[in-house]
Amino acid sequence: MVLPNFEKNLQKYAKLLAVKGINVQPGDWVKMTITVDQAPLARLITEEAYKLGAEKVIVKWGDDAIGKMHYQHQPTEVLTDIPKYEIEEVEDHILNHRVSRLSIVSSDPGLLNDIDPEKITAYQKVASKAFKTQLTATQNDEVKWTVAAAAGAGWAAKVFPDLATTEEQVDALWDQIFKTCRVYEDDPITAWDQHVETLKKKADKLNEIQFSALHYTAPGTDLTLGLPENHIWASAGSHNPKGEIFIANMPTEEVFTAPDTRRMDGVVRSTKPLSYAGTLIEGIEVHFKDGKIVDISAEKGDAVIKKLVFENEGATGLGEVALVPDPSPISQSGITFFNTLFDENASNHLAIGSAYPTNIEGGTKMSEEELKAKGINTSHVHVDFMIGSGEMNIDGIKKDGTVVPVFRNGDWAI
Repeated sequence: MVLPNFEKNLQKYAKLLAVKGINVQPGDWVKMTITVDQAPLARLITEEAYKLGAEKVIVKWGDDAIGKMHYQHQPTEVLTDIPKYEIEEVEDHILNHRVSRLSIVSSDPGLLNDIDPEKITAYQKVASKAFKTQLTATQNDEVKWTVAAAAGAGWAAKVFPDLATTEEQVDALWDQIFKTCRVYEDDPITAWDQHVETLKKKADKLNEIQFSALHYTAPGTDLTLGLPENHIWASAGSHNPKGEIFIANMPTEEVFTAPDTRRMDGVVRSTKPLSYAGTLIEGIEVHFKDGKIVDISAEKGDAVIKKLVFENEGATGLGEVALVPDPSPISQSGITFFNTLFDENASNHLAIGSAYPTNIEGGTKMSEEELKAKGINTSHVHVDFMIGSGEMNIDGIKKDGTVVPVFRNGDWAI
């Protein structure tokens, strides 16, 4: 590692994730998922969590090579047979300990490109249902949760293929992670406080207006999405039931809400690759009619995206509409990260599948039937794909039909 002051900045990053990301409080249980090659970061985060008074830190290790071997060699019936004890452990952590979840992503986005998509889809479908308690608690902000990144060698090689060595590639990716997460600031925590406030002002403005629909236009895109009554635009700062603030994604540049999944018509094209379940999907085109995805295709990864949408309950609907200005730092870097955490913060995006009940007034107290009656989509999947560019315009449509520019040429107009 030749990146200047790497150890110092890794320490700052670990502290930022513990203090500002999941906001560890005395007595908290913390559960971190991370790959074995990121052990130095895991140790630093664990140390920071205990300094802040965490009662217990649980580390769930992963390994990309072994994970791929499981897909290659296990029969589908074995791969999808999730042991009862694993499900019970997750439910115990959520229901009895309200564990704060920190997920560190670092994997090669195309790791499973050569794996049978049937196998990937089968496992994803079973796992999402088996761990529904965790998904629901996360989407309802019943627990604090953060998704952040670390520079894995396979991922770095995908992002920086022109650099000569693995060390240079990994350094370059760490540099981008530190930049976009404001680690290079003298005081990253204060810098994040200011950033959260900036995004909150945009969300507050949109909440005040309460558009009935949004109309998107761009090359290959002409899409109208309804918005439910009493929808809530959210941004970087979320709150658990105790009122403790946390930041779900680091980095983040978005403001987002839930669409009215009953009112969706038109067509949209993706502008960046999607890495889903270890498969890289590119050139996505989605057709909507009468509130449903009626056709979806991709230039690469077509079988996987079709199975996602048409073989999962609720996946023909949308669960999230997010606005990100094209001049955002991640977009202006000119880098495609092949990773949703980063690429979604360079681009307006939509999410296939479930909505966050927090995006409608009283949503966390509603049943699935009540949410559906409000136009809030429910599903056991939630997959973002990127649609924004410097050529995108978005109009907000009020209940009385008044049209208000929201985005022009990829940037805020409101």
